[in-house]
Amino acid sequence: MFYPDSFQIAGRRISPPLVLSPMAGVTDSPFRRLVKRRGGAGLFVTEFISVEGLTRGNLRTHDLMRYKPEEERPLAIQIFGYDIERMRWAAEIAEEAGADFVDINCGCPAKKVVNGGGGSNLLRDLPHLEKILKEVKRAISIPMTVKIRAGWDDKSINCVEVAKLIEDCGGSMVTLHGRTRVQAYKGLANWDLVREIKKNVSIPVSGSGDVLVPGHAMRRFDETGCDAVHIGRGAIANPYIFRQTWEAMNGIEPYRPTPRELHETLLEFRDLLREHMPEKGVIGRMKMMSAQLLRGVPNGTPIRQLVLRSQTVEEMEPYFGEYFELAEIYGIDAELQSAPNEQAELAECGV
Repeated sequence: MFYPDSFQIAGRRISPPLVLSPMAGVTDSPFRRLVKRRGGAGLFVTEFISVEGLTRGNLRTHDLMRYKPEEERPLAIQIFGYDIERMRWAAEIAEEAGADFVDINCGCPAKKVVNGGGGSNLLRDLPHLEKILKEVKRAISIPMTVKIRAGWDDKSINCVEVAKLIEDCGGSMVTLHGRTRVQAYKGLANWDLVREIKKNVSIPVSGSGDVLVPGHAMRRFDETGCDAVHIGRGAIANPYIFRQTWEAMNGIEPYRPTPRELHETLLEFRDLLREHMPEKGVIGRMKMMSAQLLRGVPNGTPIRQLVLRSQTVEEMEPYFGEYFELAEIYGIDAELQSAPNEQAELAECGV
């Protein structure tokens, strides 16, 4: 099978054709940089950002746009909302912040987002979505991309229609997460719909959902002919997944980091977080990462539980050492390490 080595968004070449999918509370600057340093990711997307907070000057919201230009490009800043004027204004702010692309979120299923009219709710109001897309497109000079879901529910699968609308309004790429809003993160993503969209539009099409190991991404390229694949929670458990996928796509044996390297990765993440946020936030993020990264080692579960009960990062660190010592002895089962985890799914509100 021939796999694409790149794709283009409005003439800009993105290589490899693998994208770090937006995840609320996950894909901030420290995590993006951690992934970037391990190679294989061609495009990075921020956490989704409220246009209400952005246009009202909320400092915490503006903080979500922070990035290191030398390490995190190309970068798409993803925004969500319902108000046409604020969507336009927020897109302008994102461009001024240095974004390479503005990504419109039409996929988040969270009740708070949907009740405010944004996210997946826009799939039920295409005339309004059209106004938003046209206004945003007129307001910015950088490309506009859009991420969507299959539809609101199983009786209203309209992603092909929405993708055509996006193209007609000047969108430069569409990404489908193949679940409905009602489905949330249950069941499996429908990648057949990615193939259908690809048949019906001429702009690049990327797919998202359930890509946990390199073979999953390769199969999706095979089955759908998509231009790119988004990887989300698979990257939490394995920040090397982009490099491994890219190597597998090129017929190279995927790199397997040693337990020592994984231990160093966890400590590197700690340091990146400390550059970015107060210690209280570092503790929570380290627990999030540990819940996913400390998997796949026999008898490792009790250690992971001790980490999650820790009150400080310093309290966690000896447990990291114990876990990776076990990993040196027993090895890490890659399938167990990348197994689906419902807690991780909760982080994917950016899709």
